[in-house]
Amino acid sequence: MDTGGDPRDGLDEALREVGLAADPTDLFGPVPVDGGPLPAAAASAYRRLARRLHPDTAPPLRAAEAADGFTRLTEAWRRYRRAAEGGPGLDDVTLVTRERTYHVSRGGPLASGDVADLHPLRWRGDDPAAPGGGWHDGVLKLPRAPRDNDLVLAEATALRRVREHGQERYRAFVPRLVESLRHRDAATGVERRGNVLDRLTGFHSLAEVRRARPEGIDPRDAAWMWRRLLVALGNAHGAGVVHGAVIPEHVLIHPEQHGLVLVDWCYSVTFASSRTAPHVPAMVPHRRDTYPPEVADRCPAVPATDVYMATRCVEFVTGGRLPGPLLALARGCTLPSPERRPADAFALLGEVDRALERCFGPRRFRPFSMPG
Repeated sequence: MDTGGDPRDGLDEALREVGLAADPTDLFGPVPVDGGPLPAAAASAYRRLARRLHPDTAPPLRAAEAADGFTRLTEAWRRYRRAAEGGPGLDDVTLVTRERTYHVSRGGPLASGDVADLHPLRWRGDDPAAPGGGWHDGVLKLPRAPRDNDLVLAEATALRRVREHGQERYRAFVPRLVESLRHRDAATGVERRGNVLDRLTGFHSLAEVRRARPEGIDPRDAAWMWRRLLVALGNAHGAGVVHGAVIPEHVLIHPEQHGLVLVDWCYSVTFASSRTAPHVPAMVPHRRDTYPPEVADRCPAVPATDVYMATRCVEFVTGGRLPGPLLALARGCTLPSPERRPADAFALLGEVDRALERCFGPRRFRPFSMPG
């Protein structure tokens, strides 16, 4: 506690405290996730250190040393206040929830989606002795406009539902929701919903795949992507969730591991036992041709809605090169009426396998890689 005595008495202690601080939060405490006014304890800590480090109060022979410490202190205080007022992504920020303390990396967003930015972050688990010091890498997904809070909340709801009611063996096909949180901008009072997700490495979207292969990939390479995408959708539908935005940017594949993750569940809707969901809340404008008619007409979303879009993704990534049996199957999956399309993604998987065998013979592993 600062007793208000001679500031020169604490110069060495203050210099050591500022010198050892790796982050402004080490000096002033965490930035609360709910925003609001600067914590009184943070302001008190700054005033205490400023009194002890101000060059006017330091011994003459140590004025330069004190001035250097004072400069570092004021810069740390500036960064702390900027973090509290500007939100994540502007500088190093610490977000504290009831569950964890998250350290958001500086340097701006890792990626930007349709409505939200992804900010890299880390948090430490319960076992510091674990490999890597127990640190975990993830991303913080924050909408750019607070009007899209409902979309981020919808994603959290969908991911929880798929994890709780889907099959455990298919969990790898969807991102893991670590936590959903609120972040309030202290300067404006605007609140944004955020989702903390595990970070994916080594993945490429189908949009990236097509850009790398403008002519389209071999349908035999698209086979495993189609199959895994249907598994991801079948599992979600079994949990009562329609993804609602199965577009090339949201289908990520890992070339070497033949892995697939379906991301961006912000447009998802849930349905009851009637297997009829509310309408998809919005469309990604530059992918309007990927959506079935019921989305533009704001009719209820059903599992067949996702089947239509998944098929369009396969047609897109292959550049329209599907052979006869697969093309016929694709046409049946993209009929205008949802009632006439396949609605059971797992059953459709069997049809795809049979069509693949007619086209290419018994299934065999084909290595796939991205150029460069």
